[in-house]
Amino acid sequence: MAPSFDNESSLFNFVVRDGNGVKGIVDSGISKVPQAYIQPHSEQIDKKNASKCEIPPIDLSKLNGPDHDEVVNQIVRAAETLGFFQVVNHGVPLQLLDSLKQTAHNFFSLPAERKAVYRKEVSPSPLVKYGTSFVPEKERALEWKDYISMAYTNDDEALQQWPIECRDVALQFLKTSREMVRNLLEALLGNLGEELDDSKIDAFIGKKMVNMNFYPTCPNPELTVGVGRHSDMGTLTILLQDGIGGLYVKVPEDVDMEKKGEWVEIPPIPGALVINVGDMLQIWSNGRYKSAEHRVRTTSTKSRVSIPIFTSPLPTQKVAPLPQVVKKDGVARYREFVFSNYMNSFFGNAHDGKKSLEFAQINSN
Repeated sequence: MAPSFDNESSLFNFVVRDGNGVKGIVDSGISKVPQAYIQPHSEQIDKKNASKCEIPPIDLSKLNGPDHDEVVNQIVRAAETLGFFQVVNHGVPLQLLDSLKQTAHNFFSLPAERKAVYRKEVSPSPLVKYGTSFVPEKERALEWKDYISMAYTNDDEALQQWPIECRDVALQFLKTSREMVRNLLEALLGNLGEELDDSKIDAFIGKKMVNMNFYPTCPNPELTVGVGRHSDMGTLTILLQDGIGGLYVKVPEDVDMEKKGEWVEIPPIPGALVINVGDMLQIWSNGRYKSAEHRVRTTSTKSRVSIPIFTSPLPTQKVAPLPQVVKKDGVARYREFVFSNYMNSFFGNAHDGKKSLEFAQINSN
């Protein structure tokens, strides 16, 4: 029997400790959102007044032809402004994208006990973690999301340790997107005067992780968030979103764009992947590239899935603004640090916009 969802500790135990997740609440037949999920008014998402981001997707097939420089310019411009862009003709088979979405739905439809074996405290593998919200222990209001997270070390360990229900398509997604990620990184780093060769690539994207996110239908979407305001901590994120929508990005105040400071929705485009700049790229570029502050709303009509690949440096990697960029700018805006320390800071706090970058920021005053 489901507990009283008005009692915060019994709800926490049911959702987090017992591994039922948000899906367990929804499956119990609730008609209103439990108090623990109601966001402060300032964090609630006003769907009616939000505008859509009308920037067309970038055609990556043109990187191999006479339009190469123009496409690189489009990638750089997107990274310098919104920090978010969409790509088509990216090399990941469209059939695989459909399989990924279906696999995510299938996985989260499993009985709670099949998913709960991967809870952080009991998971048979350090590579796999099933959870809900972001840092439930530290959040004032929980996020309306369940997820499975699969860290990549090598193919063999992924096939042995990732959940059998989703390992094959998740691994294929990682493999078929590899060339695209490298091309994007080459374009962005090349613009900063940094050549990307095989010996350097792990310094930028040596750590990879595939997540499957599940946002169940919500009786009061206007009161909740699927994911709160944050930027991603890594290098680049590659996101497959389904056709339902709900991903919002904040237009930075300090860029030459319309709608400064406003939240715009990244509309789903069939067959496209969403790319966003993470905090590490902002730091290497000394602030030239913008890690995108984004959030996700919930919906009352259908459950939504998204499948991101997170790329980041290896945990032991030292990170600092690239010397040639600092030389050009005349000042370093971020200090040097070891990436694992940044990760610990990021995962040690609830989502709070771009506050994660304060860990590395050098105050100019």
